[in-house]
Amino acid sequence: MTEIRYFYCAVVLVGFIMIITCNCTVITVIALNKSLQEPMYIFICTLCINGIYGALSFFPSLFVNLLCKSQTISYVGCFTQMFCVHTYSAAEMSLLAVMALDRYLCICIPLRYNNIMTLTKAYQLVVVAWLLVLIPFTVHFILTVVLPLCGSSITKIYCDNFSIVKLSCVDTTVNNIFGLVLTLASAVVVPMLIILSYIQILRVCAQSSKDYRTKALQTCTPHLISMINYVADLLFEVLLHRFTPKNLPYQLRIVMSVQAFVVPPLLNPLIYGLKMTEIKGKIVQYFSILGK
Repeated sequence: MTEIRYFYCAVVLVGFIMIITCNCTVITVIALNKSLQEPMYIFICTLCINGIYGALSFFPSLFVNLLCKSQTISYVGCFTQMFCVHTYSAAEMSLLAVMALDRYLCICIPLRYNNIMTLTKAYQLVVVAWLLVLIPFTVHFILTVVLPLCGSSITKIYCDNFSIVKLSCVDTTVNNIFGLVLTLASAVVVPMLIILSYIQILRVCAQSSKDYRTKALQTCTPHLISMINYVADLLFEVLLHRFTPKNLPYQLRIVMSVQAFVVPPLLNPLIYGLKMTEIKGKIVQYFSILGK
């Protein structure tokens, strides 16, 4: 069993290092190149930063638990992880919505894009996207913190709001309703807005020249892949958490529950690094310099 535990530790460590390395590479390339100081790349950079934030909220505690053969976490540590996990998830969707707005303006209103989407506006949108996450989830966090708990055992390998609320000794109707509203907003409303923006983009592309259509789809494809990937993981996690069959193997539940913290942070930098010609070119250039 010790060998298996160390194997899991190695897998977790390698996954964590890959996520940090890939995201930091994209962030560094964008930050060091003036030619990439454009709204679209600022949003990609912010998405990668959020990926690192999500990895830091999940992987370290998992690695320590595996290494020390411990399945405990402190009260403060649990609530801190809960807040970080939920804000990471909501921020991921919020930032994808901002990126969808950017693509909509660029493709559907190209002549006014540079006047509307300036660098200042891009940074302001990032701040607004985070505030729309931090404010409601801080309220959500406070509602959970004040609950008296009658238990200390949760079935998941990380702390989340739903698991903690289930341990409460009192009525949690307000928490459940507030949590459901936030879940619907993140997993249903925001994705629907993104889909509507892409419907408009596809309409414009259908009426445009072949070259314009090809260029537009090339810039939109990475974002669309990221959105579909994350929405699928998020909905899967919500359904798994609330409607998990009792006969589903525990090991399978663990694997399925960590997808949102592994797949998007790892795939996002790979998708943008490989699909976006400008970023890919700069990455190749940097690595060729380092190799000399």
